[in-house]
Amino acid sequence: MSMESVMIKNLYNLDETIAAELFEGKTYPWELLPLIKDFIIKLGNTLDLDEYDKIGENIWAAKSAKIAPTASINGPCIIGKDAEIRQCAFIRGNAIVGEGAVVGNSTELKNVILFNKVQVPHYNYVGDSILGYKAHMGAGSITSNVKSDKKLVVVHGKDFAVETGMKKFGAMLGDNVEVGCNSVLNPGTVVGRNSNIYPLSCVRGVVPENSIFKNKDEIVTKRED
Repeated sequence: MSMESVMIKNLYNLDETIAAELFEGKTYPWELLPLIKDFIIKLGNTLDLDEYDKIGENIWAAKSAKIAPTASINGPCIIGKDAEIRQCAFIRGNAIVGEGAVVGNSTELKNVILFNKVQVPHYNYVGDSILGYKAHMGAGSITSNVKSDKKLVVVHGKDFAVETGMKKFGAMLGDNVEVGCNSVLNPGTVVGRNSNIYPLSCVRGVVPENSIFKNKDEIVTKRED
């Protein structure tokens, strides 16, 4: 495993997000976290009002999106086409919800980019994180975005470490990642494309692409059947 495994080019299909422009010129996905707020405001003011409604201060929602009346949405926020914001979802702000994505009951979002078709459908907390195309977080799984000692987050791979300079950093999930129910993704977690996290896992550091995380001592490569 090398530092390339946590680079944007090896985690995400940028054709599957309205925020592709924000990724340009960046190497690591966490570089985007401080930029999400201003980007949403800039992008939102260019959206086609035949396709999007402005439903609050710096809040844009596609006309085809389904938003429960009990959802609480703070700006800046963009909700994509055919997305679904379910009962009692709480979007605290600085959130891009991709096309066809699902933000479920009692799920909380803060400073995130959800690519198209992401599902965070049941009791999830996702903060200071970027979730790739079709990533799915099982019921009760959360991102922990601040270390208990409040120190700056370092991304630890098997043979490398990258200092991020950030106090708040949840998880970077590549495309098609599956996170099992009631798992905790600790600060600085990066999960490569097509990998699965077992339920009830406590994850930290880098999980390679095409892997199954069973526990911290058992991360196996998926078989090609």
